Amino acid sequence: MSIEQESVNLKKGTKITKIVLITVSLLFVIIMLVIPMLVLIVYALKDGLAKYIEAVTDPYTIKALRLTIIATITAVAINTFFGLFAAWAVTKFHFKGKQLLLTIIDIPFAVSPVIAGLIFILTFGRIGWAHDFLNAHNIQIVFAVPGVIIATVFVTFPFISREIIPVLNAQGRDEEEAAALMGASGFRIFRKITLPHIKWALLYGIVLCSARAMGEFGAVSVLSGHLRGKTNTLPLHVEIIYNEFKLSAAFAVASILVVLAVIILILRNIVEYKAKKGGR
Repeated sequence: MSIEQESVNLKKGTKITKIVLITVSLLFVIIMLVIPMLVLIVYALKDGLAKYIEAVTDPYTIKALRLTIIATITAVAINTFFGLFAAWAVTKFHFKGKQLLLTIIDIPFAVSPVIAGLIFILTFGRIGWAHDFLNAHNIQIVFAVPGVIIATVFVTFPFISREIIPVLNAQGRDEEEAAALMGASGFRIFRKITLPHIKWALLYGIVLCSARAMGEFGAVSVLSGHLRGKTNTLPLHVEIIYNEFKLSAAFAVASILVVLAVIILILRNIVEYKAKKGGR
């Protein structure tokens, strides 16, 4: 067989492989994402636009949406603060316990959210070791908003730091050390040198953290107590009205989460595009 013929066969094989891979990917996306979203929208509008508007403007829905946003913003803020400092510490300094810190950061990836919720119940609940102290100071965590926030913070714990750490490792420490030798302060080094290198990874981590926080169910379900209008987030509210056989209302409320997910997906793609272009 000539070299030209081998080249032609190789190109044909590559083209077939590409077509197969693209077809499989598209089928997977259509079956697992597009069709379920279309079904959700159809069922949400099944009883008409008036019923849809009634469901999404229901006072309990508004309260659940408000709590979801509060928990998401709080979790993102806390994890951004922690993620920045943890990533900076483990990549720029040598200290005992670094591997332990990295292991702790990854714990939410390994522990089921439901188990995490039970752990917090055993810590802050009536049978928990911290209950007497909390009760003495009139602080309620379990079956209250603080518990919802703590659960959300826990499950989104690693997202930001784990996006930043590889970037800082790739960057190295030469620029920071040179700036330190020239007398720059730690905060100035971070603001002028470190932050510009990690800003797209940081934004990407924030987007992922936000998406995970808004959709959290397991840990929040255990800690919230399902108090309608008080500790219910949107995913919990969808479950409650679905279990009441209000199917159209459940799908209507779920569509809010779909819209939020699409917005986050668009933001993620924008961040990825900007990062690939190397924009600063």
